Amino acid sequence: MEIERKLLRLLHGHNTRTRLPEIHAHLLRHFLHNSNLLLAHFISICGSLRYSDYASRVFAHIQNPNVLVFNSIIKCYSLVGPPLKSLSFFSSMKSRGIWADEYTYAPLLKSCSSLSDYRFGKCVHGEVIRTGLHRLGSIRIGVVELYASSGRMGDAQKLFDEMPEKNVVVWNLMIRGFCDSGDVERGLGLFRKMSERSVVSWNSMISSLSKCGRGREALELFWEMVDQGFDPDEATVVTVLPISASLGVLETGKWIHSTAESKGLVKDFITVGNALVDFYCKSGDLEAATAIFKKMQRRNVVSWNTMISGSAVNGNGGFGIDLFDSMIEEGEVAPNEATFLGVLACCSYTGRVEKGEELFGLMMERFNLEPSTEHYGAMVDLMSRSGRIKEAFEFLKGMPVKANAAMWGSLLSACRSHGDVKLAEVAVMELVRAEPENSGNYVLLSNLYAEEGRWEDVEKVRALMKKKALRKSTGQSAICNVSS
Repeated sequence: MEIERKLLRLLHGHNTRTRLPEIHAHLLRHFLHNSNLLLAHFISICGSLRYSDYASRVFAHIQNPNVLVFNSIIKCYSLVGPPLKSLSFFSSMKSRGIWADEYTYAPLLKSCSSLSDYRFGKCVHGEVIRTGLHRLGSIRIGVVELYASSGRMGDAQKLFDEMPEKNVVVWNLMIRGFCDSGDVERGLGLFRKMSERSVVSWNSMISSLSKCGRGREALELFWEMVDQGFDPDEATVVTVLPISASLGVLETGKWIHSTAESKGLVKDFITVGNALVDFYCKSGDLEAATAIFKKMQRRNVVSWNTMISGSAVNGNGGFGIDLFDSMIEEGEVAPNEATFLGVLACCSYTGRVEKGEELFGLMMERFNLEPSTEHYGAMVDLMSRSGRIKEAFEFLKGMPVKANAAMWGSLLSACRSHGDVKLAEVAVMELVRAEPENSGNYVLLSNLYAEEGRWEDVEKVRALMKKKALRKSTGQSAICNVSS
């Protein structure tokens, strides 16, 4: 029918995202709501646009869905999640007596790869073998992904070796599997054997090297990728910029920035803008970070958090507080727990205790966010840095969470700076209780007693260290004046 062809063209057109409800209305108006072909395409498009709820509602009204429709909804949830929904639809499909095919099992195996429980995948793999579809290329790839994602690299390698033809996708799965299971050398060895690579291959290997602390090798591999004519994509930029910042290789970061701008990646991907803001903040160039932040057409909570935290780290806490106020005033993006950690750090660096207290209260009152141990720690640090040590101590005692070593350390540092020996002793004793095996805490206590001329107590601490068989760390002295 002409109307069906027209609707298929609309579904696969450029403006599908905005026209989906209109297309759905056409389906209903022309009594095509039981056309399994059209509905399969419709649900498939919903999946590609990540509209899984819409797809599910449409599916619920289909009277007699066939294998095409079930395959579409199973694939939809394999792309969008949650993966268990794919298995649920597969179970419904079986209960209706509908036979699964290659296009059922390929996305179903992908869903199983996303689950922590390997038994689901094992059951599906058994079904595949019983139906005789296990020799098909797409199914083999799905099973390799299942094994690799669950760390069963021996099984994955066996299946990989048996494959008569290996495309770049299955090579990438094997490389990622070895790297994720901690065998980066094996992954790198496979990468070097590849006759054909994709950008995904390079990104996966660069990321894996970076994660295991081999940043310089990762950067060398990045330049090798560029030399071989591969253009960095969004994932490359987001992976390589943090490496450049951590190694202090600013020229590489700036080159990536220029390339990302010229290829439209900054405009098209929030993640790229966020990575650039983070790079310049970590490189100490707050001005460049701010310029990128202001140019971003769209911002999410990560954008704001990166900029606010970056302001604190770069010694411009006042600017970070102003940013937070602008974020709240604009109201387009709601702050999260990380936002408040960043802005509390800004308050701490600028000594704005009242502002910090106001924001801490705002977390629960306005945004219904429960403060974590880190937030309470930030408040202790804020009060301690500002010299309000008695207030910090009272806050510590009244907290609903257990004070950790970092909090007592902040208070101790403030006590020593302001000469409050009595409270400093309380803080050190709490540090010893919090970390009884940390010799540094005993050294701090010993030093504190030595400064007061309490040599008998110094000897008691030394005896306690000896009893616990604790050794002083290199560079520490049990009698020197250790300032914080």
